[in-house]
Amino acid sequence: MRADLRISWEIPATPPGLAGRLERFMGPGKSRSESVVETLGLFGCALLLAAGLWTSGAAHDWSTGQLAVVAMVGLDLIGGVLTNATNAAKRWYHRADPGARRARLLFVAAHLIHLAAMGLFVLSGDLAWTLTNAALLLGGALVVEFAPMHLRRPVAMALLMAAALTNLFWLAVPAALAWFAPLFFLKLLVCHLVPEAPLERRRDV
Repeated sequence: MRADLRISWEIPATPPGLAGRLERFMGPGKSRSESVVETLGLFGCALLLAAGLWTSGAAHDWSTGQLAVVAMVGLDLIGGVLTNATNAAKRWYHRADPGARRARLLFVAAHLIHLAAMGLFVLSGDLAWTLTNAALLLGGALVVEFAPMHLRRPVAMALLMAAALTNLFWLAVPAALAWFAPLFFLKLLVCHLVPEAPLERRRDV
């Protein structure tokens, strides 16, 4: 362990009610610097996504409802990648609690809604795309979650690449939606499910 770094799994107390639930969902104890990076990253990547969708011309072919779904899913994935990569989220979702594994898998399973919205609404009922990605998500999540602890990161990376390549070569989507699969599986299989030590700089060094 480096002398200038320390690992902190200590989870700060959260307030009762809705505020506490929201803080736990995002990860209790998020540092100010984490919040700044998350905000700037979300803002910058959302602008890039919006510009890419606009210049691609795909946005002109979607209905208002389809465009709204794409925008909401895009913001959720960008924000989710950043949030789940923070120390605060790692501490919370990978805490030593018997219910933590169930919470992680339920979080992943909830994202089947994203696949249904994209495949059945934006892609006009593409059942093959929806079911294939659902299988990749649920199967991949179980493989990562039950892999030996020291192998979870490379296993998750392999599954992320497999899902991205499957979408690229065998699941037909408009070029303007090519970003969906990499961000979707990055958020869930890598950022959310891979346990990583919450590193902090030591103040006494």
